[in-house]
Amino acid sequence: MKPHRLTGAFLLALCVGAAVAGLTDAAHAGEFDRPWREESTALVIDPYADNPIVWDKLQTEKRVVAIIHKSTIGTSRIDGKYFARKAEAKQRGYLWGSYHWGLAGDPERQAEHYINTVKPGPDELIALDLEDATSHTLMNADEALRFIRRVKQLTGRYPVLYTNHASAKLISSKFKSTEFAQTPLWYARFKASVTDFPKGVWPTYALWQFSSEILPQFPVKGTKSDMDVNVYNGTIEELKARWPLTKAVP
Repeated sequence: MKPHRLTGAFLLALCVGAAVAGLTDAAHAGEFDRPWREESTALVIDPYADNPIVWDKLQTEKRVVAIIHKSTIGTSRIDGKYFARKAEAKQRGYLWGSYHWGLAGDPERQAEHYINTVKPGPDELIALDLEDATSHTLMNADEALRFIRRVKQLTGRYPVLYTNHASAKLISSKFKSTEFAQTPLWYARFKASVTDFPKGVWPTYALWQFSSEILPQFPVKGTKSDMDVNVYNGTIEELKARWPLTKAVP
């Protein structure tokens, strides 16, 4: 066969297409390849009672603009430092949120305990901590769905869902047409780069918990290396505009 003759217009189209593809690949790589290196990217910490905070030092890290604090566990327990830290954080101008640690059994009652305890305002993020979607002692995926539905009934909005890679993978394969798709994903993955994000329910993450005592990757001033640190999938200005993350990332 004779080779095709490439015209100038065709060559130009090839170059443009390659450039667009390259930009798309670069953007995707940046999203999952150490996005916290970008100075404009927002950071969020999520402490619980045992995590010490030196507030004056914390405020020198200008990229940390939001705090999501552990608030409730199961059907009755409350984190001992939740309310004091909420008052301190809001006084200092931080965006505020809370999360519930899910245990096995009675997810509707857990949702009621959570919402009735924190009484979230419209500017406060709400979230469920789903540690293991297949657990028998912690909340599993089916119970998490019931929790999410009850929170929606109580507040009119879906909570953010915190979960790890294995659980996100399971949900993305078995729960595609459910309310999970309405929850912004808070992705726990302690790696510098991710090449196997489990798409299916979520096209990407809203928050990525990338640093903790498991793998301290980003020391935050005023905290110790066991502090959980998260990167937002966007800039500081975008996080402020979209808080409290009531919609899943499109």
